[in-house]
Amino acid sequence: MTWIEALILGLIQGLTEFLPVSSSGHLEIGKYLMGINAEKSLMFTVVVHGATVLSTIVVFWKDLIVIFKGLLQFKWNDETKFALKIIISMVPVLIIGVFFKDHVESFFNGNMVFVGSMLIVTASLLTFTHFSKSNKREVNYLDSFVIGLAQSLAVLPGISRSGATISTGILIGNKKESVTRFSFLMVLIPILGANFLDIMGGEMSNNESVAIIPLIVGFIAAFIAGWAACTWMINIVKKGKLYYFAIYCLLIGIIAIVAGLYY
Repeated sequence: MTWIEALILGLIQGLTEFLPVSSSGHLEIGKYLMGINAEKSLMFTVVVHGATVLSTIVVFWKDLIVIFKGLLQFKWNDETKFALKIIISMVPVLIIGVFFKDHVESFFNGNMVFVGSMLIVTASLLTFTHFSKSNKREVNYLDSFVIGLAQSLAVLPGISRSGATISTGILIGNKKESVTRFSFLMVLIPILGANFLDIMGGEMSNNESVAIIPLIVGFIAAFIAGWAACTWMINIVKKGKLYYFAIYCLLIGIIAIVAGLYY
């Protein structure tokens, strides 16, 4: 992988991690178009995902400080309740990661037909939110588990994590601002945990040979793009403009399917 390819893929990851268009799906499409072996780029994928986690921390640093201060009080306060909801949301993706990790990784093989099909699923979810009118509830414990189920589906390339979780929250009646904040914060621990397990398990040395310069370039590009996209996405959800991304996902999904079938 060259540094130019790393720059392009880093920008793709950063922009699409927070916009509801599937970062994993776009990374697979980008690797496919540039002829990069999708099965031998795990290290790069882990690095750029780490960069977007850092951008999330930067955007929500004030919220995170409030949460940690509340937790350190060791009381049953709003911050402790919020942390518990985050933990509940992690249960489905934890089960997938522990018991079905190998099966999930098998989908990251450059199969454009599958990626395109999942992008169309994402487009459908985003479209449904346009017809949801009852959005007055804060995220409760049951909601957090349901949103967690949506996040577990987003391990598949083409299913947008932010698209699936935010759409699900809106469809079950959560406030747009609340579910957006919850969606972005709930991903921090699962991604960091997955990266840690890959590194400790020796996955990097067995699957990757990307040079250090492309990794650094990809990290920086993903961080800057992720910071911008995260800020932008918060405003987009408030304005209820998700259906624009539904159209985009539908078009890209169709193109990916055609490319996979005929090229």
